[in-house]
Amino acid sequence: MNYSEALEYIHSVNWTFCKPGLERISALCKALGDPQKDLKFIHVAGTNGKGSFCSMTESVLRAAGYKTGLYTSPYIKVFNERMQVGGEMISDDELASLTEYVKPIADAMTDKPTEFELITAIAFEYFKRHKCDVVVLEAGMGGRLDSTNIIRDPLLSVITGIALDHTAFLGDTVEKIAAEKAGIIKDKSPILWGGDDASARAVIENTAKEKGSEFFFVDYSKLQNINATLDGTTLDFSEHKNIKINLLGLYQPKNAAVVLSAVDILRKEGMDIPESAVKEGLLSARWQARFEILSRDPLVIFDGAHNPQGIDSAVMSIKHYFRDKKVYVMTGVLKDKDYGVISTRLAEIASRAFVMTPENPRALSAEEYSKILESKGVSSEAYGTIKEAFAAAKQAAKQDGVPLVCLGSLYTYSSL
Repeated sequence: MNYSEALEYIHSVNWTFCKPGLERISALCKALGDPQKDLKFIHVAGTNGKGSFCSMTESVLRAAGYKTGLYTSPYIKVFNERMQVGGEMISDDELASLTEYVKPIADAMTDKPTEFELITAIAFEYFKRHKCDVVVLEAGMGGRLDSTNIIRDPLLSVITGIALDHTAFLGDTVEKIAAEKAGIIKDKSPILWGGDDASARAVIENTAKEKGSEFFFVDYSKLQNINATLDGTTLDFSEHKNIKINLLGLYQPKNAAVVLSAVDILRKEGMDIPESAVKEGLLSARWQARFEILSRDPLVIFDGAHNPQGIDSAVMSIKHYFRDKKVYVMTGVLKDKDYGVISTRLAEIASRAFVMTPENPRALSAEEYSKILESKGVSSEAYGTIKEAFAAAKQAAKQDGVPLVCLGSLYTYSSL
């Protein structure tokens, strides 16, 4: 099996898109010898901020000398991004070899695993073979029935925050979604809460109490001396002074505070993480498509915000960096997102919109979304392709001297 054949198999239309439950992943991993049982994990769930937290945490642990694994989703440009060891993506050859190894076992199952379950099992085997000291493991959706939740006894579980998203699968209230995310809490394993919703916190804290797990929360009052510019951000948090991160976005200092809180807990759990490694790891952390500057002339920023909470954060960042100056946006959304709320928020910061249809079967058409934005007072134009929208937007931004922000869907990043 070569790389192309491996991806074709993984993405096969025969795989069910979403079928929650731990029965299939349990059976698949058992047939593989339960590779996850030989690994130590930091398990991460939450509506927003998971990716940035995972990237920064992995970078800090790697700087501290640990052999790290990193499992994230979705990928931005290439599939291999989803599983990394020591900051390096899995190679094409190794992904092909591992998929070939797992394929006959998965095919022999009566109840076939989903695509995400298959990928998770491949990742566990990958991390085991590389003898990772610690794996930063991002849950795919929810927590309780997510395939990553087959692990036991994590070093630390983290829930970055809760907001309404994936309501068809996780529930239509913050409390219901919090209960699903709280499913990653294990007996007598520490849990860190990074959100600010009181109702969600109550659910998570009660679950921790039932599990006999020590509950920690991020005290954002200790986040001070923030200086955020388009060249990076400096901050102090508790005993961590003069921290610098290159990840942009006004939400990143809070994400960094979650990482620093996690570091403090992991130190209590016996991990050796020098402060020099904390600073080095946070400074060198990179995370694509999160308020990322793609060019300076014209100034083009990409942010993968795609739900109301994410858009709120992006809008706050735009207002901070550009003050009263409105920007141009290139945007598109999926039908299952709350695009009414999203378009209202975009109208606060955008004077002109270049609208495209994301390359996804769940996408809202550019024409329909353009009309919605027009109704909110934003001059909007619909384009046939992402490349056409981006070319027109970039040309207009350069000609008019206006910053361009691309947001609304992660699926557009690889097409720019």
